[in-house]
Amino acid sequence: AQVVESGGGLVQAGGSLQLTCAVSETTVTFNAVDWYRQAPGREREFVAGINNGGDTNYAFPVKDRFTISRDNANNAAYLNMNTLKPEDTAVYYCNVAIYGDTSENRDTMYRYWGQGTQVTVSS
Repeated sequence: AQVVESGGGLVQAGGSLQLTCAVSETTVTFNAVDWYRQAPGREREFVAGINNGGDTNYAFPVKDRFTISRDNANNAAYLNMNTLKPEDTAVYYCNVAIYGDTSENRDTMYRYWGQGTQVTVSS
């Protein structure tokens, strides 16, 4: 499988962005997706996650501002980010959990990272 993030950009504080995590090169719908971010000089940190049942969880700094969702038909997940703050500036990555799509590996769970998308929030 391949994972590609998109939708990042430059936005003013208080603005909004929608990030997309697209999963391709597989015949299987992903199981779960987690969004992470990494700011310069800082560790990569968890932002939000959604499982195969649609249950979601969020890191405290983004709760009530960010919303994670999934589109099984298009094998994609989204991160809607509202009321953005300068401290949200980071490279955003999605991490996808997905089963194999062959008879040999269909019971094996794999995790894939995308290449990341830059989000910059100006004050």
